[in-house]
Amino acid sequence: MMRRSVVLGAAALSMVAATCAGTGVASADPTTSPTAPMTAQLPSRIVGTTAVSPRETLFEVYSASMGRVIPLTVLHPEKSSAPTPVLYLLNGAGGGEDDATWKAKTDYKAFFADKNVTVVTPNSGAFSYYTDWQRDDPVLGRNKWQTFLTRELPPLVDEAFSTSGANAIAGISMAGTSVFNLAIAAPELYRSVAAFSGCARTSDPLGQAYIRTVVGDRGRGDITNMWGPLGGQGWKDNDPYLHADKLKGVKVYMTTGTGLPGRFDVPGARLIDGNPATLIDQVLMGGAIEAVVDSCTQQMQQVLVAGGVDSTLTVRPTGTHSWEYWERDLHNTWPSIARDLQG
Repeated sequence: MMRRSVVLGAAALSMVAATCAGTGVASADPTTSPTAPMTAQLPSRIVGTTAVSPRETLFEVYSASMGRVIPLTVLHPEKSSAPTPVLYLLNGAGGGEDDATWKAKTDYKAFFADKNVTVVTPNSGAFSYYTDWQRDDPVLGRNKWQTFLTRELPPLVDEAFSTSGANAIAGISMAGTSVFNLAIAAPELYRSVAAFSGCARTSDPLGQAYIRTVVGDRGRGDITNMWGPLGGQGWKDNDPYLHADKLKGVKVYMTTGTGLPGRFDVPGARLIDGNPATLIDQVLMGGAIEAVVDSCTQQMQQVLVAGGVDSTLTVRPTGTHSWEYWERDLHNTWPSIARDLQG
């Protein structure tokens, strides 16, 4: 099974690379490069709140480490006298800056409407891997997401809401890598980590090619600004596969499909809606990406088991890299996460 997954992953990545041509080391474009933020002097703080509904609030949080305001969506119980645990739920490669989000693509608002939990989702961080970059990038700017998500944001969320102090974190695709590194960096912060279709490996050639596709080809960022030279210590330091033992004490949940077309890869699926171009892209590109993810995830599960980490892997026999599968993954995984947060 493992050998077959690795072969499929290598073949799939070749397809992805051929479709998304590029080196992943993008040169600066002065017409689109953001202005690097000045060194922050003010503390991280909430600078704005907008009530969308009794259960949804838009937050604006100033990040001292990044020197800018980060928008977030927060779902919360309408009325609750009991403290609530917190689920940090991350979007994928677009970081919530596009329409490929939990809010736009899934029923997560309705799903959490009757749950006693506060759900926090950043609407920023595109192509950042939600990590602390070593250098500012000419295109993607300053990214200090690990600092923001583990140090700056949680105290502000706890202060703004009646929270219980129990936290979990989950993410899809790009963020399915990030959630591991965030938990390793802040070992006391999360009780559970859930990675839906994420590739945990970052320092091997297959993992680096995957990151190059996301950061370089799609985001036009320079991946060496993220963790330094390829093959260097920065990449090894941020490879969850190499540091899986540091996840002991945290419940880990992983899901993946095989890349073969499944129940949501048909013309009548909700997010395809009869569009032939969408269907072809989801079956070919989404299938290729998920085959790579399957290989990464199977390898991660092996090292977690060997290291004695409490982990659960769910492998779907079919399924591409797409939102309707992640919606189901969230539904199916939530009862376990909820028990962890109450324990």
